[in-house]
Amino acid sequence: MSTAPLMGTAPPRVLTVAGSDSGGGAGIQADLKTMLALGVHGMSVITAVTAQNSLGVQGAWELPVEAVRAQFRSVVDDIGVQAVKTGMLASAALVETVAELIDGTDAPAVIDPVGVSKHGDSLLAASALDSVRTQLLPLATVVTPNLDEVAQLSGVRVGAEDDLRTAAAALLDLGPRWVLVKGGHLPGEAVDLLTDGSAEHWLRAPRHDNRHTHGTGCTLASATAARLALGDTVPEAVTAAKRYVTGAIAAGFALGGGIGPVDHGWELRRARP
Repeated sequence: MSTAPLMGTAPPRVLTVAGSDSGGGAGIQADLKTMLALGVHGMSVITAVTAQNSLGVQGAWELPVEAVRAQFRSVVDDIGVQAVKTGMLASAALVETVAELIDGTDAPAVIDPVGVSKHGDSLLAASALDSVRTQLLPLATVVTPNLDEVAQLSGVRVGAEDDLRTAAAALLDLGPRWVLVKGGHLPGEAVDLLTDGSAEHWLRAPRHDNRHTHGTGCTLASATAARLALGDTVPEAVTAAKRYVTGAIAAGFALGGGIGPVDHGWELRRARP
């Protein structure tokens, strides 16, 4: 009787290029948890290290461009990638480097233009905004800004659901194929607009009475990248990602003394007998 280990088939591979969250709720940690939950193999390029917890960000240190480039090349040149997701890029130099690297792949790219943390801490230098607009967004298969990031990138301030179209149009002018404007900061139900300038998809979900929402943006973008790697179209991927993150928000839990994380394993736990 053979005792050789069983060999599995490698799942689709997704690469996150983002910062590390020491508290485990957002950033690289949230991305990899999401990818595991959705059945893809997650890989990482760490752009920055943060000291953060449920109360906020106590410190952040970006990695050298050479370290980011080496991580990306190491993974892509040997293992390959079916989708890329970006998060915290910190500086203009890192934005420009990551844009160059993504431009050299043929994988779909989900760009989460992280500007501030859940607690309001800045995670992107003001000097990097122009590089995001001119070099990174034109490479995006889909860009996933929240309303604060919409204002940073386009100058459009969204105060009501009707403003989402204006915001999406302003961002499409910067070159991404699709824009997902996240309306989670608006009152009422959680409504997002996904559009490529012709088709519109309005995604609605009930707003859960749960303050533990750390990592929602990272989770949604990573879930979208995972679904694209699995073969979904952009509307299919974003719809599935919205459903996943809505469940993760509903199951979010207290951790520490501040804002706890969403529960990335909510579907896995629900499936247990």
